[in-house]
Amino acid sequence: MCGFSGELAFAGNAPRPEVVRAMTARLERRGPDDEGYFSHRNLALGHRRLSIIDLTDRGSQPLVDRDLGLTVAFNGCIYNYRELRAKLEEKGYAFFSHSDTEVISKAFHAWGSASLQRFQGMFAFAIQEHDSGRVHLVRDRLGIKPLYLARPGDGKRICFASSLPALLAVDDVDTTIDPVALHHYLSFHAVVPAPRTVLSGVRKLPPATILTIEADGSSREETYWKLSWERDDADLAREPGEWAEMVGEALQRAVNRRMVADVPVGVLLSGGIDSSLIVGLLADSGQKHLNTFSIGFESGGGEEGDEFRYSDAVAKHFATEHHRLYMGEREVLGALPDAIASMSEPMTSHDNVAFYLLSAEVKKHVKVVQSGQGADEVFGGYHWYPPLAENDGGGADDYAGVFFDRDHEAIQRLAPGVEFTGDVSRRFVADCFDSSGARSLIDRAMHLDTTVMLPNDPVMRVDNMTMASGLEARVPFLDHELVELAARIPAKHKLADGGKGVLRTFARGRIPDSVIDRPKGYFPVPALKFLRGSTLDMVADALRSQRARERNLFDSDALEPLIARPDDHITPLGGAALWQVGLLELWLQSHDL
Repeated sequence: MCGFSGELAFAGNAPRPEVVRAMTARLERRGPDDEGYFSHRNLALGHRRLSIIDLTDRGSQPLVDRDLGLTVAFNGCIYNYRELRAKLEEKGYAFFSHSDTEVISKAFHAWGSASLQRFQGMFAFAIQEHDSGRVHLVRDRLGIKPLYLARPGDGKRICFASSLPALLAVDDVDTTIDPVALHHYLSFHAVVPAPRTVLSGVRKLPPATILTIEADGSSREETYWKLSWERDDADLAREPGEWAEMVGEALQRAVNRRMVADVPVGVLLSGGIDSSLIVGLLADSGQKHLNTFSIGFESGGGEEGDEFRYSDAVAKHFATEHHRLYMGEREVLGALPDAIASMSEPMTSHDNVAFYLLSAEVKKHVKVVQSGQGADEVFGGYHWYPPLAENDGGGADDYAGVFFDRDHEAIQRLAPGVEFTGDVSRRFVADCFDSSGARSLIDRAMHLDTTVMLPNDPVMRVDNMTMASGLEARVPFLDHELVELAARIPAKHKLADGGKGVLRTFARGRIPDSVIDRPKGYFPVPALKFLRGSTLDMVADALRSQRARERNLFDSDALEPLIARPDDHITPLGGAALWQVGLLELWLQSHDL
C-alpha cells in the first residue's frame, strides 16, 4: 500500500517536478517508509512507499524498467503476482526485483491492457511508455484503491494523485462546489459517485477503468470489467447449501490470497459474522497467533458503544492474540479534526473515527490487516433490502424511499442558493438501474450498492482511515471472483435468515453461534449520532462561522432547528442530519477551502 502523484503535460509544456513533490509530500502518511521521484519527457511522478512486498530497495518506486521502456507508480497489491511472474518468466522475461510492481510492468508489456484481466488484487497505477510518452491510469475492478485527477489552469496538464487533498497542493485547481455532487452528498447518504467529487475541479477515475492519455493530450477511457447478474437454469435450481459450499470455497481462496506479504497480517475483528469468518478461515488454514483488533466507545443515547462480548468470544474460540481499544467521548472529539482532514472526501459514517483510532493502535503491531467490508452489499445484509425484494415491480423511487437522506425539495430548502438542475440524484439511480443488466428491483439495488455506493463510501472510508496511519487494509469480500459468484445467487437465498443467509449457512459450525445469531450491528459511535456537549458545539461553531456564512451553502434558518434539536432529525439510515451538513463544512475548513 502506497501513494503516488504525477503531472502529465502536453501542448509544449513541461511537467513541474516541484508541483509533484508538493503533492507527494501530502501522501507521506500513506507511505512512511520511502519516497521516490521520476521524470521523463511529458511526465513527472512521485511515490511514497509502505513496504509490504520485497522490502529491499529493489522494490522502491517509481519502478523504471529501462529494458522495456516503461515506468510504473503503483498503489495496492497484486495477490497473484508470483503466479503471474512464473508465466512471464516462461515467456522469457527476466526480473530484477521480487516486487508485484515489476510484475505489473512486465505483464503490461506482454499482454497490454488485457493484463488487467489477469490481476487478482486491489490496485491503482500509472504506467508510462517511454518512447511514445503515452500514459495509462488504471483503477481496480471494485474501486478499492483511489485515484483522483485534475486539469489545473489552462487545461494543458493533468495532475493525478492517490488522495484528493494531495491535488490541493496544485495552486490552480478549481475548488468551487459541484452542485450535482452536493445534491448526491445530501441525498445519497453522502455518496458522490465517480467521476465527480464535491469539488468542481477534481474528478476520480471510476472503478474498472483504464484511462489512456497520449502525448498530445488526447485520451480514451475503457471499462475493462462489468459485474454480471445473469443466472442460468442451474443457478436458479441450486439449493442454499450448495451455494454456501461454493461461497465458502471462494471466500477461503480470497482470504488466503490476502495473506501474501513479507510482513505479518492481522485482522480487524468487529465481532460481526464477516470479520469473524475471516478469523475462522485463517485458523482453518493453519494460521497461529493471529493478531486481532477491536475497538469500543462510550455508550450514549441509550445505545451501547462496544461489541466486545462478540469479538472476545471469537478471539477466545480461535486463540488469537487479541487487542481491545476503548475510547471515551474526549478521545473521539480529540481525534475528529485529524480524522476529518484525512478524508479524501467528506464521509459521514460514524465509524470513520473508529477506523482512524483503531488503525493508529493496530499499526503498533502490524502493517497489514484484513477487514470484513463489502459483505453487506455483496451478500444482502442491509435492512433496506427486504422491502425492495417484496416490491419487484418498483424502481428508483422505491430505492430512494429506503436509502436517501432527503428528497429533492428538502435539499432545495436546505441549500436555496445552489442551482440544482432538478432531482439529479433520483435520475442517477434510475440510469444505473437501467444500465445494470439486473432484472429485479432487489438485484438492481444490490448492483448499485456494490458498484457505486461501496467504492464511494465504505471502501473509501477504510482506505482513508487506515492509510492515515500507514496501515494496509485488505478486503477479501471484494475479491472479484467472489463478487461475481455472489451476483449469481438468487436474492431470496442471500436475504434468508435476516440477511446474508448463504454466509450464515456456511458459518454455522465454523464460528461461535452467538456471533451468527446476534442482531446486526455496526461500529457504534454514539457520540456522533447523538450530538451532545463539545461535539455539538464543534459542529454548531463550524456552521455558524464566518467562513460558512461567506460560503453560503446552507440556509441558516434551515440549520438552526437541526442545531437546537439534533436528536429530532435522524436520517432513515440512522445518522444525524446535523452531522452530515456539519461534516461537510468541517471538511472544507480542514483543507482551507
